[in-house]
Amino acid sequence: MSFWEALAIAIAGLGAGAINAVVGSGTLITFPTLIALGYPPVLANVSNTVGLAPGSAAAAWAYRRELAGQGARLRRLCVFSTVGAVIGALLLLTLPAGAFRAIVPALIGIALLLVIFQPRLTAAIAARREMPHHGGAALAVGVLGTGIYGGYFGAAQGVLLMGLLGTLLADDLQVLNGVKNVLAFTANAVAALVFIGIEDIDWKIAGLIAAGSIVGAFGGASIARKLPPTVLRGIIVTIGTVAIVRLLA
Repeated sequence: MSFWEALAIAIAGLGAGAINAVVGSGTLITFPTLIALGYPPVLANVSNTVGLAPGSAAAAWAYRRELAGQGARLRRLCVFSTVGAVIGALLLLTLPAGAFRAIVPALIGIALLLVIFQPRLTAAIAARREMPHHGGAALAVGVLGTGIYGGYFGAAQGVLLMGLLGTLLADDLQVLNGVKNVLAFTANAVAALVFIGIEDIDWKIAGLIAAGSIVGAFGGASIARKLPPTVLRGIIVTIGTVAIVRLLA
C-alpha cells in the first residue's frame, strides 16, 4: 500500500464517518474507494465493515444526550439488529456475489418514500390509534431486516432505519437519529465480529478507515444535531438518492 493509497482510504473513512453520523451511506464512500484501488470485493467489504464499526460507536456516543430515556427501547431493538447482522454476515460469506445487492436499490427507494411522507404517515397513524412506545411488531421486523442488510453490505442502512423509525415512532427526529446510530453500530459491530472470526481482514485498510471514521463521526454528529427536521430529512433523501444511483451504476 502506497502513501497516497493510505491517504485516500483514510479520507474516505473520514467522509464515511461524518455521513454515517448524519444519516448513513458511508459505505458508498469507502467501499467504492477500495474497489477503485484494486482490492477484491469481499475483502474490501469485510475490511470496510470492521473499519467503520469504531466510527459507528463514536456516532452513537456523540448522540448520548438525545438517547436519554431510550434504554428499554434500544435493548429490545438491538436484539433484532444483532440477529439480523449475524444472518446478513453469514449470507455474505455463503451466497454468490450480487445475489442480495439486486434488491438494494428498491429497499433504499422504499426508505426514501417513508422519509418523505413520514410526517403525514405518522399523523395518520396517530389519528387512528395510540402509537406504541416500542414501535410494535412492524418495527421489530423492520430492524431485523435492516440488520440483515447491514450485515451483508450496509450502504444506506441508516436511510432504511430512519425511514422505519420516523414512520413508526412519534419521537423527535434528532432522538430517532441517535437510535439509528446505536442500531447501525450494533449491526456493524456484530458483522465485524463474525468476519474477524471467519474471513481474512486487511487490518491496514480497517485501521485507516477506523481512524478516519471516528474523527468524521464526531464532526458529523455535531453538524446533524443543529439541523432542523426539514433540512435533516432533505439530506437523508439526497444521500439516499445518490446511493441508489451509485448502486445502479
